[in-house]
Amino acid sequence: MKTRVGRIALSFAAAAALVVLAGCSSSGSSFSGTWGSDAKGEPSLTIEADGTFSGTDGCNPVEGTGTISDGTFTFGPFASIQVACEGVTPWLNLAATAQVEGSTLVVYRMDGEEIGSLDKQ
Repeated sequence: MKTRVGRIALSFAAAAALVVLAGCSSSGSSFSGTWGSDAKGEPSLTIEADGTFSGTDGCNPVEGTGTISDGTFTFGPFASIQVACEGVTPWLNLAATAQVEGSTLVVYRMDGEEIGSLDKQ
C-alpha cells in the first residue's frame, strides 16, 4: 500500500515539475530584447516581455504594444511622428508581424511579404 501511495505522489510531483518547466519557456522571451542598429538612419526596435515595443524606423520614433502567439509577434497600432528623412526608408512603419529566426527578427507586412530584418543586439 505504501509503495502505491509513493508512486502516486511521485507521479504528481513529476507532473507538477513539467507544468512549472513549461511555464518557464515563455514564447515572449525569444522576442524580448533590442533588435537592429544604433547607427544613424538605421532602424532599431526594443521589445519587452509584455509586448510593448519602442524604437525608430531610422528617422521617426515608433512605439506601441503587440501580442505574442504561436511564435509570431503581431504589432499593435504604432504611435509615431512622421517626418521625411533624406536617405532613410522607413519600412519598419509597415510592420504587421515578426518572427525570430536564430538571432534575427524577420519583419513582415500585412500581406505576409518580408519587408526587412533586424539582428539582435
